[in-house]
Amino acid sequence: MKKTISRRTFGKITGAAAATSAIGLNACAGGKMAKARVVVIGGGFGGATAAKYVRKLDPSIDVTLIEPKKKFATCPFSNTVIAGMNDMEFISHGYDALRKNSGVNVVHDMVTAVDPAKKSLKLAGGGSIRYEKLIMSPGIDFKYGAVEGYSMEASLKAPHAWNGGPQTLLLRDQLHAMPDGGTFIMAPPPNPFRCPPGPYERVSLVAHYLKTNKPKSKILILDAKAKFSKQPLFMEGWNALYGDMIEWVSLDNGGKVIRVDTKSMSVETDFDTHKGDVINFIPAQKAAAIAHAAGVTDDSGWCPINGATFESKLQKDIHVIGDASIASPLPKSGFAANSEGKACAAAVVRALGGKDYGEPSMINTCYSLVAPDYGISVAMVYGFADGKITKVKGSGGVSPKGAAKSFRRDEARYARGWYASIASDIWG
Repeated sequence: MKKTISRRTFGKITGAAAATSAIGLNACAGGKMAKARVVVIGGGFGGATAAKYVRKLDPSIDVTLIEPKKKFATCPFSNTVIAGMNDMEFISHGYDALRKNSGVNVVHDMVTAVDPAKKSLKLAGGGSIRYEKLIMSPGIDFKYGAVEGYSMEASLKAPHAWNGGPQTLLLRDQLHAMPDGGTFIMAPPPNPFRCPPGPYERVSLVAHYLKTNKPKSKILILDAKAKFSKQPLFMEGWNALYGDMIEWVSLDNGGKVIRVDTKSMSVETDFDTHKGDVINFIPAQKAAAIAHAAGVTDDSGWCPINGATFESKLQKDIHVIGDASIASPLPKSGFAANSEGKACAAAVVRALGGKDYGEPSMINTCYSLVAPDYGISVAMVYGFADGKITKVKGSGGVSPKGAAKSFRRDEARYARGWYASIASDIWG
């Protein structure tokens, strides 16, 4: 797919959308309304954005954000921590600015139950909170047990590192302790899952670390899929930068892992058993447990929503955004969650004010680092038509193949700029 609009033009579009979600947010703020309470579950890319923008659109609304962690470690850019390019502080963000600058009441606790009929929820620390509108951005859980031998206990030896935090550091430490000449095994999950290009960026940055520090080592990707996001661009970069260090085995060629053995540090497919010095197994995924408890998931394990408002199709006055929602063609990415948070905030404020919700316009840009100075990207603008979220024809695109080194350096620079900008927008 070729770029159909210039990078400068797309930058203007995404910049404007990052500020207003291109939904006419200012139109939502006019007029007075009775004081209402909005509760947001989850302080990541989607939830923290939604909490901030509900308050931004109508400061009279009482907004409470419930998030167990006092600092949120992002999955985006966690691969740079694993590869030794950044430390955990770089990807960790607190909530002081949300409190001080936006007037959001941040509660560090865990929601244990949601009662949609009573519009209330219970906290692990005791007590309950009522709401007029509930926005859930709970993230993901893993389907432990879907592959023989892989459990939460097994993840302490074969980490998934698919939530920013202790697992990130565990995989980093295992990689850095790996002997030169060792084998790093990566097993990406089947679709759908959080951050489709993420496993392949991780492979890229692990390869950069190994090439620099342990050049005799190998990386084996055992994939549960026949193809993956930005595949031609990743493979072009792998060939140019890492030679034969990386081997990708697709689903069609026996890449699906059917058993993990952390005692022997091996993984088994239908065809072979492979031993690794480090095993990074990323399980199949589903919406987080609280989404299931709230009754907003269907048989797929994810949350069906009305694409215009992100209101659950199963529970009135509960909106679900971010990775847990079924919002295709929007991907399960940090930027998409941020964009969804703004669109949802606008819809909630309008609904509380007795206004029609309008039609959202959202964006996603996903940068990936193949090396510290080698970036690639995919971008898209999304609209709403015929009752569903749609891609806007002629918008976005992917990085071109065969681009000059200067182009790849610029993309890597844009990636770092994107992360700094979106982190500031959400938590700054």
